[in-house]
Amino acid sequence: MISLPIDAVLPALRKALHQRHEVVLEAPPGAGKTTRVPLALLQESWLAGQSILMLEPRRLAARAAAERLASELGERVGETVGYRIRLESKVGPATRIEVVTEGILARRLQDDPSLEGVGLVIFDEFHLRNLDADLALALTLNGREMLRDDPPLKVLLMSATLEGERLSRLLDEAPVVTSEGRMFPVQTVWGAPYQSGEFIDQRTVTTCLQALAKQPGSVLVFLPGQAEIRRVHQGLAEALGERSDILLCPLHGELDLNAQRAAIEPAPKGLRKVVLATNIAETSVTIEGVRVVIDAGLERVPVFDPRSGMTRLATQRIAKASATQRAGRAGRMAPGVCYRLWSEAQHEQLSAYAAPEIQQADLSGLALQLARWGVQPGELRWLDAPPAAAFGQGRDLLSRLGAW
Repeated sequence: MISLPIDAVLPALRKALHQRHEVVLEAPPGAGKTTRVPLALLQESWLAGQSILMLEPRRLAARAAAERLASELGERVGETVGYRIRLESKVGPATRIEVVTEGILARRLQDDPSLEGVGLVIFDEFHLRNLDADLALALTLNGREMLRDDPPLKVLLMSATLEGERLSRLLDEAPVVTSEGRMFPVQTVWGAPYQSGEFIDQRTVTTCLQALAKQPGSVLVFLPGQAEIRRVHQGLAEALGERSDILLCPLHGELDLNAQRAAIEPAPKGLRKVVLATNIAETSVTIEGVRVVIDAGLERVPVFDPRSGMTRLATQRIAKASATQRAGRAGRMAPGVCYRLWSEAQHEQLSAYAAPEIQQADLSGLALQLARWGVQPGELRWLDAPPAAAFGQGRDLLSRLGAW
């Protein structure tokens, strides 16, 4: 088995979980936390034959994590390791590690607040701060307090860029275990200043062609959405013409499983890939052979407009933490290069972290979940509490629909 940086802190992690029911693990990209940690804890005495639930932020990440964990055991998915995502599951009677998306856990908690038979819940990539992850954590902690004494339910929060001390305070001063990462040097190439409202398609195509001419390995391109992926794909296809040594692979959440796997798998011998991805490739998923990252510096996120009561998709600049995560994809296997399509001066103006989804999303779904749970927001523990105005608006919508 290949040695990974996370291996050095596994004894400390085991000790912390033996002594406490809540632990925070900080490990940068490439440390190996998703691959190593669940397997390392599977035989711990405190688990007492119970199962492990590991949450992933996206369906693609959940499938990939389950497949990698199963391969480490020399098994197929559905044996010791399985997964559940929307409209698809692969679990069996012997499954001890179940990888699920965050929304799946929230719905499971509504049916079984005590999570009977589960000894550990791992929240992977918690720094992404998805609304479903915040809700699942709040319900897990509340259900545990009400219904679980013995055997205890332990909680492990894993993250690459989260402020560990703040999260430790939420979990009653939980111990923080920190791992070093394994990152090869990544050279940053800055672009010209990005203009507000500028279409990035041509700049991306030009930069990609330059990278293919100058740099070895496959290329991972971060774009804000499917429309940009289609346009850049078309531009590259026209520019590359009949070249058969370059494979163009889109990667986003709406693709079927086979197309997603084609983007993630290593390029066939003698070929190079250009993967055109949304922020789905920012965390959890490792794309083999990538030596170059081209980052448009944009993401598309749902934003709730309280004036209209509607959610719209907004294209916005990424945070510095996301830029760091993206650049790191070029240095996972060997030294790499990251082309940022904005200037160094503009980079200094970026926010340090992205705003958590709970602060800008439509909270009607959250209000419905809490009504079903039978609590008000103030009765639960949150890293960031739901804004009172947005929560009240969500509750009013449910009342008008007859759901409150």
